[in-house]
Amino acid sequence: MSKPYVVGIDIGGTNTVFGLVDARGHVVASDSIKTQKHVNFDEYIADLHEGLSRLIKAKDAEDLIQGIGIGAPNANYYTGEIQNCVNLPWGPIVPLAEKVSKAFNGIPVAITNDANAAALGEMTYGAARGMKDFIMITLGTGVGSGIVINGQLVYGSDGFAGELGHVIMKRNNGRVCGCGRTGCLEAYCSATGVARSAREFLEVRTEPSLLRNLHIEDITSKDVYDAAMAGDQLAKDIFKYTGEILGEAFADMVAFSSPQAIILFGGLAKSGDLLLKPLKETFEKSLMPIFRGKTQIILSELKESDAAVLGASALGWEARYRYEAPHLEKLEDSKQ
Repeated sequence: MSKPYVVGIDIGGTNTVFGLVDARGHVVASDSIKTQKHVNFDEYIADLHEGLSRLIKAKDAEDLIQGIGIGAPNANYYTGEIQNCVNLPWGPIVPLAEKVSKAFNGIPVAITNDANAAALGEMTYGAARGMKDFIMITLGTGVGSGIVINGQLVYGSDGFAGELGHVIMKRNNGRVCGCGRTGCLEAYCSATGVARSAREFLEVRTEPSLLRNLHIEDITSKDVYDAAMAGDQLAKDIFKYTGEILGEAFADMVAFSSPQAIILFGGLAKSGDLLLKPLKETFEKSLMPIFRGKTQIILSELKESDAAVLGASALGWEARYRYEAPHLEKLEDSKQ
């Protein structure tokens, strides 16, 4: 009997990556198209259909696709739409699930945002296998999150729950965040947040630093990491500052859902003890006593090159279940 597959699609502002994934979590084939070149949504769907169909045909999998999962910015699991996404040019409401399912002859499709997809991927294939309560935190250009409680991803009443990157960490004189508010976690603990901290530290402090050899507006989180690894104290202090803010935020998150683990993914998560040591120390110190020693802070086990596709593909299996369940209910009703 032929093995079933699902499709995972990760839609970014620049590129869309897609792949075929088997039940064991192996990405058996993958490819990509340019997202940003398609101003017209229907043209984008046509290009996606062509590229994915080519991939499916090369693997003789035309009749083996069980479902399609898609991770995309501002994707709403309930409605199947991308809603009010500023990084995509297709309008305020984009009927993504409907259009993709129609292009592929009715294959069930489910969508969610990229951080939720990462959480599902971790639960299906990665470090959260067997866990029913955990929080996924993605530390990239922004700070994303996916919250799993009792084995279920939390979507909230409107499909947009879990924006932990936008909890307020600085109530007074906080940095302006991309969301329009001030003091958000993302403004301090994302890759761009680390670069902003570097600029602030360089302006306030006077000691020598390797970072002073760079144009201040061009400094990136990678520059700060390289300087810290070379022994630069100011750069080390930037990571300490970042880790302490994350530790405080994570302690508050634990008070909300008491997770077994907080799982970190993304570029900043690779900073090792520069970030993790102050993070864990501040985390344990900031926890309510009843929660101390219970929640692990661990790194994702997903291979970075496959993580986006794997995360989205976990939704593909779920899409199949969502499609079958109503049919099963109707079948049972017909027997009565």
